[in-house]
Amino acid sequence: MSSHKQVKLTLLRSLAKRLPNHVACAHGLGLRRPNNTKTLTATPEVMGMVHKISYLLKVEEI
Repeated sequence: MSSHKQVKLTLLRSLAKRLPNHVACAHGLGLRRPNNTKTLTATPEVMGMVHKISYLLKVEEI
């Protein structure tokens, strides 16, 4: 399993007044409040959610 790439996601902006689907994507990634950071495996499902809310995130490959 270590062959999978990891991504570090940081929520840069507030989820207030965002589209409900975008808030759901952020919550699905485990991001609840600004400056919250999570490290996740870069699966197609995760990267799809990251792409949808990329304007709210800082993404770093590990």
